[in-house]
Amino acid sequence: MDNDKPLQPETEDEIEIEPVQQSSDKMLYCEAEPPPTVEKVKPARENSETDLEIEDDEKFFTTGQKELYLEACKLVGVVPVSYFIRNMEESYVNLNHHGLGPRGTKAIAIALVSNTAVTKLELEDNCIMEEGVLSLVEMLQENYYLQEMNISNNHLGLEGARIISDFFERNSSSVWSLELSGNDFKEESAALLGQALSTNYRIKKLDLSHNQFSDVGGEHLGQMLAINVGLTSLDLSWNNFHTRGAVALCNGLRGNVTLAKLDLSMNGLGNEVALALGEVLRLNSCLVYLDISGNDIGNEGASKISKGLESNESLRVLKLFLNPINMDGAILLILAIKRNPKSRMEELDISNVLVSEQFMKTLDGVYAVHPQLDVVFKAVQGLSAKKTIFLLTNPMKLIQSYADQHKITVVDFFKSLNPTGTMKMSVDEFQKVMIEFLEHNEAIATSLV
Repeated sequence: MDNDKPLQPETEDEIEIEPVQQSSDKMLYCEAEPPPTVEKVKPARENSETDLEIEDDEKFFTTGQKELYLEACKLVGVVPVSYFIRNMEESYVNLNHHGLGPRGTKAIAIALVSNTAVTKLELEDNCIMEEGVLSLVEMLQENYYLQEMNISNNHLGLEGARIISDFFERNSSSVWSLELSGNDFKEESAALLGQALSTNYRIKKLDLSHNQFSDVGGEHLGQMLAINVGLTSLDLSWNNFHTRGAVALCNGLRGNVTLAKLDLSMNGLGNEVALALGEVLRLNSCLVYLDISGNDIGNEGASKISKGLESNESLRVLKLFLNPINMDGAILLILAIKRNPKSRMEELDISNVLVSEQFMKTLDGVYAVHPQLDVVFKAVQGLSAKKTIFLLTNPMKLIQSYADQHKITVVDFFKSLNPTGTMKMSVDEFQKVMIEFLEHNEAIATSLV
């Protein structure tokens, strides 16, 4: 757009429709095909660089969404996507893995300029590249209804990061959730994104997982976190952050006042970074969810993190799965929670740790102080069969055995677990239902051990 000031979407009352003498056969006019007989002066606000706008305002409002998309496909030379035609008036459109490419994405973007129905758009794995993301960004300058967008795994690279950074700096879109996982972003991309997000306040949820950020990228993103006042959820899992980059991220988190959910799993943080994480937990008062699974954090790191847990009053979920922590480290963590009367911890995931009966007695004392807490561990000798078998038995063998005995399909079994009859439920709900299932079918479970 010409300036950074957000523009309000036009309403039908604001547009002057001029009577046009022409045949009844309606045509869609785009910039590539200007009206041959009618010249119209566009309002000043439409003086922008986007090539997705419709020249004829009358056609813009009288042409149906389907016709608009079909004409756009002709314009860019692609085959229309039938799924999009069927669902373009729905609030959620999933076009993942459709092989759109840059031109197919441009046709979608042209159709969405005037769309008021779609609020969530999935475009993962479509090889849209920088040309496609440019079309989407141009569309978002005009569309104020789209709120969530997934463009992960699309080979955006540095130029794509540059386009998205320019989009962030405008602060002029209604999009608050953006997934950018697996887009070959490296250190230079982190610098661009970090600088743009430093002043962006509209993006609330951002997924940058499965990229190639390392220590320099961590420094750029850490500086951003220190001053960003918009992000509430950030996924940086499966990158290459090590000590220097991760410490920089932690330094930025100390004074952050909005981020509630952070995923740093599957990086290379190590015990040295655990000290910085402990300081984050001690000083930060807004972080609610922290996933640091798979980060080579051992008992030494668990000890440092426990120092932060002793005074933290906001964290509810801490995931430490797939770290080399044993029972000694686990005890340090749960005792730290016990010593903090203001702790709000609800879940501690150490589900690769084998614990003892003594640990269970200590845990009972923690539960007495914090009954809302759920500690997820691997197993312990002496536990009731239902929990031990649930954790150690192949669950699909158990389910298949039950289905065979009752002459039902596995699909029917999963549907029976949910009162609504659907096959969608959270992991926590599924675990609870499966434990209840084992209580009533312990004979089947025992036979499979």
